[in-house]
Amino acid sequence: MKLGLLSCLLVSQALATSMPAIYSGIKPKRGVSRDAAAVYHQRRASAPTATECNLTLPIAPKIVIISMFTPEANTWYHRPDFDLLAHNISLPGLSPLFPSIHCDSAGSICQVITGEGEINAAASINALWLSPSFNLTSSYFLIAGIGGVNPSLATTGSVTFARYAVQLDLQYQISLSKDAANTSIATIPQGSDFASEYPQDLYGTEVFELNNNLKSLAVSLARRAALNDTTAAQAYRAKYSSPPANAAPSVVECDSGTSNTYWSGAVLGDTFSAYTKLLTNGSGVYCNSQQEDNATLESLLRGAIARKLDFARIILMRTASDFDRAPPDETEEEHLLTAEQAGFGPSIENIWLAGRQIVQDVVGKWDEVYEQGVKAENYVGDLWGSLDGTATRDIGLLA
Repeated sequence: MKLGLLSCLLVSQALATSMPAIYSGIKPKRGVSRDAAAVYHQRRASAPTATECNLTLPIAPKIVIISMFTPEANTWYHRPDFDLLAHNISLPGLSPLFPSIHCDSAGSICQVITGEGEINAAASINALWLSPSFNLTSSYFLIAGIGGVNPSLATTGSVTFARYAVQLDLQYQISLSKDAANTSIATIPQGSDFASEYPQDLYGTEVFELNNNLKSLAVSLARRAALNDTTAAQAYRAKYSSPPANAAPSVVECDSGTSNTYWSGAVLGDTFSAYTKLLTNGSGVYCNSQQEDNATLESLLRGAIARKLDFARIILMRTASDFDRAPPDETEEEHLLTAEQAGFGPSIENIWLAGRQIVQDVVGKWDEVYEQGVKAENYVGDLWGSLDGTATRDIGLLA
């Protein structure tokens, strides 16, 4: 069947992608202000006239790009030979700010914008795979966003690819003093007695493991890209005394940490690095901080359990917009709240520069490489072993 008049809009001036980037002072912020929300409602009222699209339901994209907010989404638009705004498919259950899925003219490449934070990410991805308008059983998923980065492993503008995603904030946090002036906090895995004990109270979303062979293929493709950089970003990196922090952007294999709390600081960074090692039984290397990945992956996992998609076809790519801890000449407070790190622009551009290598390869080599799948040799899934597979589970208490 063809998409109906109410569900498919021409998007030469797409509503869902026209939200302005929001800035507070000189530091880019990832939220939406009241003014931006007002703009959204104005543009929604003047949305383009509905027009029937030449796509057949259900749409079976070869690859789905998962963006979290406007700048991450916009970097894919108005690129030569990349018509991601050809079709705009409205779905119930998506974010009110981003109520549509965008697809190219063939329906081979689609994009969902989840909204920021764990709850928005999970709800939007659920709406996607539950929709009868899409057949995702053979689709690849490219999570393509920005995040903070550990300066001992990468620098701003770098492109990171993860095998593991760890939910950093699903822990006990204890204020060490009743004195309000003392803000020291201890972090301990849930159900455990000390920081180095594997969490005894598990919810199931603490850690996910992805297809390492697919990750390696994505890394090799991304390394074909000439990454963007700026003199302003280089100047801020020079505050750090050693590489890779003060070096040029590169493509790095390291793991992703999810937290709704937008945090910064060496003490927290070291704590979360240790927790990542703990949750992955020594294999994971934390380098990238963000606010959505474990929620996105839990939703995709549930879709895989329901036989709606293939969890072994997920690529987790995050570019580095800022450092997760301060250089020697700044306080952690200054670093988070006022420092202009200048990594935001390169990180957004490098989503496109690296990501297009992957998207174009998936579409261009679909028949000979991707349709049958990139076979995983490692365990893929959550720490409960919720998915069928032959590889031995290497995360979780029973690993």
